[in-house]
Amino acid sequence: MFKRTTMFTMFVAATLFAVAAVAGSAAAQQSAATAELEDTDGNPVGTATFTEGPEGVVIDVVVESGVEPGEHGIHIHETGEIEPDFEAAGDHFNPTDAEHGFDNPEGPHAGDLENITVSEDGTANYQTVNDRIMLGEGENSILGGDGTALVIHDMPDDNVTDDDPETGPGMSGDRVAAGVIEADVAAATEVPDTGGPGLLAAAGLAFLAIGSILIVFLVRRSAA
Repeated sequence: MFKRTTMFTMFVAATLFAVAAVAGSAAAQQSAATAELEDTDGNPVGTATFTEGPEGVVIDVVVESGVEPGEHGIHIHETGEIEPDFEAAGDHFNPTDAEHGFDNPEGPHAGDLENITVSEDGTANYQTVNDRIMLGEGENSILGGDGTALVIHDMPDDNVTDDDPETGPGMSGDRVAAGVIEADVAAATEVPDTGGPGLLAAAGLAFLAIGSILIVFLVRRSAA
């Protein structure tokens, strides 16, 4: 009787551990990222947040100053650098080699976003959802490789021009504000230092399998 009770306890514990580990692994994928935006002189002008949602990455941008009123192109660029100037951010984030623009039949880039409008007082509150990017691991992750940057341009994006030698994709002109997109560690689910959530989940499932085998062995032995 003692052995049966002990084995059952081990089985329950293993099951709970496996469920918790898998849940932790899933939760850790619901990551977030931020970008501190600055102008070409290095002055802070606003912030951006990126959050995984059911329909894609939700992007919220708040501009507090430093950007002229009106409509501006805004894009995710392929490199997480804005020094010595914003050109260090490279071209648009485009892992699928698409053409630029929502109105381009061969577009858009993964990093293309709808234009942002700055009000007369120099502020803006902007939100969009991008289902062509992700924050977890994968080809379309904006947190992998060389990183990425969010860039606001001087003029509105026409959403169709693939490239222009003077004004760039979308003819949106100079880069007037930018920030490196970085993982928001504080928003991520904390996981014990066991090699990551994937290893934790695997360990839980292994314990569950062992517990199941021991229970079957005990039942058969009792029936013999």
